[in-house]
Amino acid sequence: MVVASHGITPIETAEPGAVAPVPDPWRDVENTQSYAANIAQALREADPERADDFRRGLDRYRAELETLDRELRAELAGIPPAKRRVITTHDAFAYYGHAYDLTFLAPEGLSTDSEPSAEGIAKLIRQIRREGIKALFLENVSDPRLMEALAHEVSARLGPPLFSDALSRADEPASNYVKMMRYNTATLKEGMLKN
Repeated sequence: MVVASHGITPIETAEPGAVAPVPDPWRDVENTQSYAANIAQALREADPERADDFRRGLDRYRAELETLDRELRAELAGIPPAKRRVITTHDAFAYYGHAYDLTFLAPEGLSTDSEPSAEGIAKLIRQIRREGIKALFLENVSDPRLMEALAHEVSARLGPPLFSDALSRADEPASNYVKMMRYNTATLKEGMLKN
């Protein structure tokens, strides 16, 4: 067994009744480098004869991830602070927001297991109107009805789906981690700059 997230400092959130670590630290590219290192180490231990191959593979992937991180930061750098707010279906992008200085708001919070409360949605609608947020996005694995109703209520258009908990098919724009991160970043940037 390999704990791919070993060594990553989790972001914590106060959910009703408890403080809990936020899932999906891999949305921060720096954390993904830790995942890759932990997996490569486990592979070296499991197959010592190929340790050099795993080390070289890790070095190549780390270089790709370092380039990706620089690209994402450059892509988002020109967005003014007032426009760096996004509404998504559920709060799946906390690590991405933390890494790239964006604020994500969501009617469903961290869990998609329960329906959001009417009070929570009303509070989010007031915040959207007060702050003039127009960047609303579905996630590729979410039921669109809540976000469609929210967009209608605040007179906003939904942007293209973000890839959150599943990659796209091989012939689509988010077929691996690096492509997904580039696609989501470009999509988010376009949506934030439109508002």
